[in-house]
Amino acid sequence: MTYRFFTPTAARAATGTTARVYQQLRDDFLGPVPTFQALAAVPEVLAATWALMREGLLAGSASRVDREVVAAAVSRANRCPFCLDAHVMLLHALGEHELAEIIARGGTPPEPRHAELVRWAEASRTPTATDWTSRYAPEVTGTLLAFHFINRIVSALLAPDLLPGGLQRSPLVRSVGGRLYARTVRGSTEPGRSLALLGTGAGTPPAWAGQSPVGVAYAALRDAANRCGDLLGDVARQTVTATVRWEDGRFPARPSDWAVDLVRDVPGTDRVGTRIALLAAFAPSAISAGDVALWRLSHPGDADLVRLVAYGAITATDHVARALTSAHL
Repeated sequence: MTYRFFTPTAARAATGTTARVYQQLRDDFLGPVPTFQALAAVPEVLAATWALMREGLLAGSASRVDREVVAAAVSRANRCPFCLDAHVMLLHALGEHELAEIIARGGTPPEPRHAELVRWAEASRTPTATDWTSRYAPEVTGTLLAFHFINRIVSALLAPDLLPGGLQRSPLVRSVGGRLYARTVRGSTEPGRSLALLGTGAGTPPAWAGQSPVGVAYAALRDAANRCGDLLGDVARQTVTATVRWEDGRFPARPSDWAVDLVRDVPGTDRVGTRIALLAAFAPSAISAGDVALWRLSHPGDADLVRLVAYGAITATDHVARALTSAHL
């Protein structure tokens, strides 16, 4: 697995919160996969990301197939090939071979429920333009929000290929790989266990989540990643939040030029960081080695790069979540 800008500390060397998250990943998922290792430099964001994914995708009584469809469809909408391939493979693990390959090819599933889930998940990329909301269980909605965040982290910090040489593009490899994980994905996962990993003082859980642990996990991720915005000044943060609001998920035609234009009025010390945060929100794979090198002149550590990407990612994710909040008022 290739990380784009840094190599995380080996999982076996993890301590504290990171070690506890990794243990739950071993117990309930596929182990400390690259997505979570990339976040390990910022343990509070790592723990909250895992909690939201666990409580959304893995725990509770909602159909796991439905949730994997949502994870794959959101990843498709966000142009995250790594996550799309991973969740197509997990659909194979659940025995949904035809459904998995239809989604991998960009098609519409023949089963009406799955087709509606795909349409709903893909429409969430531009929630204001489509008057988007949710009528689904908190676990399904939580899965969608988890992958809006995770897609951006992955596209920013990881190379796009799930397997060496792009082997995951082969339907045969996807099917065989899925079978290797069949026992893991078909087990039951107790809701709420990840919440013990979260710090105290997170904000109020959103109304759409009801009493589900998903709401607590989302509030924790929103708060932890928003605090990462303290790396930027007020004007820079306002630029990011306002752009996310008015662009409503639109993909920039030329992301690098688009981001340069948007930061012209930002104070000079914040221009590089604002550019990276904007790209993380809209086109994270367009963050370049040059962007990161300029950022590291004033913020040399890996943790601050992860924080900056997390801030851009949560700003975009919370734009989607706010559409749900307004619908519940």
